[in-house]
Amino acid sequence: MRRSSSVLSLALLLALVLAALIWYGALREDRRGLFTVSFLDVGQGDAIFIDAPSGRQVLVDGGPDSSVLRELPRVMPWWDRSIDVVVATHPDADHIGGLVDVLARFKVSTIVRSSVHGETALAATFEKRVHEEGAQMLFAERGQVIDLGKGARLEILFPDRDVPELETNVGCVVGRLRYGETAFMLPCDTTSAVEMYLARLDGEKLKSVVLKAAHHGSKTSSSPVFVGYVAPEYAVYSRGCDNSYGHPHAQTVETFSRFGIPTLDTCVDGTVTFVSDGTQVVRK
Repeated sequence: MRRSSSVLSLALLLALVLAALIWYGALREDRRGLFTVSFLDVGQGDAIFIDAPSGRQVLVDGGPDSSVLRELPRVMPWWDRSIDVVVATHPDADHIGGLVDVLARFKVSTIVRSSVHGETALAATFEKRVHEEGAQMLFAERGQVIDLGKGARLEILFPDRDVPELETNVGCVVGRLRYGETAFMLPCDTTSAVEMYLARLDGEKLKSVVLKAAHHGSKTSSSPVFVGYVAPEYAVYSRGCDNSYGHPHAQTVETFSRFGIPTLDTCVDGTVTFVSDGTQVVRK
């Protein structure tokens, strides 16, 4: 009798797991046309999780440490162990530190990265994990488009060439997410000089509903000309509360205030999530 009960319990458990997998598979295929972008609360660093209507998932950077593994189950099913695309914008610790842990935990299909060289021990560890992953490798360059399916795409705006010797922030991957009539600007830790370069090249094509404040709100980024062309409805600071850099800088805070742009802050607000239906963006 006890054996029959154990077999029944095991069969019930397997049925529940199967049902959950079927439900999740269906969910990944049909997001009801919604595009979700989450700026994860990982302390002083960047980690942005994107869930496209097609079910494709993208992680842009991983923050400084394993904190990203704590945040990911809050925006994706806890049993999911795959991410379609990982973007490493540049080899600084506050962007790739957590990616070492992500690559150890998740199966990644494609890795997009800057060609700028990292010279730290952590950068070397990241390189090792990248090669062990066996994912498709793509060095980011202006003009590339990562198709996320069902009209969603990630456009690479910078670097515009191979940049192995550039300073890491200057050579970081600037991307723009597009879904329908909506867009999200993700300028990594780029500098005001690169922002001005993009403003001259692209002008009003930069317009986006949400702007991640470059370099965590540093005074070396978020130049008024660039912010003016992006013309966001929201800006997001991705930063740690007790960072030693003074992010966000008063100059950057004043720039967003002058344009009347509301700001959100992962230090204050925790993970910040936006949802787009292709015509409008709302905060979740």
